[in-house]
Amino acid sequence: MRIRISTLLFLVIGVASQIPVGSSAWAAPAAPSAVAGKLERITVHGPSLEGNLAGDSADRPVSVFLPPSYSASPKRRYPVVYLLHGYTDSDERWFGLAGPHFVNVPTAANGAFASGVREVIIVMPNAFTRYQGSMYSNSVVTGDWETFVAKDLVAYVDKHYRTLARRESRGLAGHSMGGYGVAKIGMKYPGIFSSLYAMSPCCMAASLQPSSEAVERAAKVRTAEDLQKADFGTKAMLASAAAWSPNPKNPPQYFDLPVKAGQVSQEVVARWAANAPLAMVPQYIPSLKSYDAIALDAGDKDVGIAATVRSLDQMLTDYGIAHESQIYDGDHVSRIAERLQSTVLPFFAAHLKSQ
Repeated sequence: MRIRISTLLFLVIGVASQIPVGSSAWAAPAAPSAVAGKLERITVHGPSLEGNLAGDSADRPVSVFLPPSYSASPKRRYPVVYLLHGYTDSDERWFGLAGPHFVNVPTAANGAFASGVREVIIVMPNAFTRYQGSMYSNSVVTGDWETFVAKDLVAYVDKHYRTLARRESRGLAGHSMGGYGVAKIGMKYPGIFSSLYAMSPCCMAASLQPSSEAVERAAKVRTAEDLQKADFGTKAMLASAAAWSPNPKNPPQYFDLPVKAGQVSQEVVARWAANAPLAMVPQYIPSLKSYDAIALDAGDKDVGIAATVRSLDQMLTDYGIAHESQIYDGDHVSRIAERLQSTVLPFFAAHLKSQ
């Protein structure tokens, strides 16, 4: 199947920001308090993030949700699902620490466990950076987020919690930018996780014809105040450049934009395209075939993302990579809470080894 890489990146990842934070078409029923899990918010130091040129702290907040039986069964060990949030989002929002949001992980998890889904530990790092999202990529500007997730974070959790510290008992999931992180980190670190689930993954394809007007707006952002006032597409453009076209010789941002003086930089465009999972897949076939389970999905009204999910589905099929793919009735965020409880957590419960 021929893949057309033409969707403007910042339009693809911008959908979530256009929906009110508190909107939700469905709310998972809360489990009885007697069987509710426990949320801990900790700080994990990431050596892989040290010295990043953006000046973001290498000490990252992390939300850890311990299942209901964790405290009552001190000898029991658990599989772990590492969950990655989207662009401009945070673990605080996903775990109900910053007011109403389109998803609440403890509520969804308690509902799943109360319905009989096998318990897991759920871990989400805060990837909100100077540019409001790390893209879960390796960059001298924002730090090596690929290694932080796959190595630093996993090592810390295995050391401090009663996990089943092996590949067969670790899963990686994420939404939007987090779904992109699942695809990219999953391909690069097949020895760490055994199951992958990409929810509404953004940025699967890159733009080969970036908008000069959009780049010009991004080029005018020089300070934190400028960034705060910028529109979503401009912020996303800057986050993408920080992640995929870093340049330590180009202060103060230390990255290159894909258009300069009205001319498209083919070198920068090529670097962005090289970070698009649809372009990466053919290079990582053995890695992808090593997974026990892979799943991806998107809402049918999340048009740009649904199109790239269909493309990835076809590509994986063409290469003979076992996976599940679903286009469901919904938009970018309207049914994430429901699907986390009824689809994503049961997926990991079915595939992760529990002993």
